[in-house]
Amino acid sequence: MKVILPKHREFLIRFEDGYAQEAEAWEALNQIVKDYSVDGKSVYSETFIEDNEDKVKALQEKYEFTYEIIEK
Repeated sequence: MKVILPKHREFLIRFEDGYAQEAEAWEALNQIVKDYSVDGKSVYSETFIEDNEDKVKALQEKYEFTYEIIEK
């Protein structure tokens, strides 16, 4: 059997080792995903990145992490 998985993009988020607010930041980031899913949308939708990048950037200013967008 052959299975073709569609390519999708993801946020790759990194914190410095020992960052004190990492758990709090992950909670806020996961809330973005939950809020997006409430509307019946999937994190694998083609517009997930565009729909949420501004929210991630706002959290980046608050929690000092780096991110990049990768294709899988």
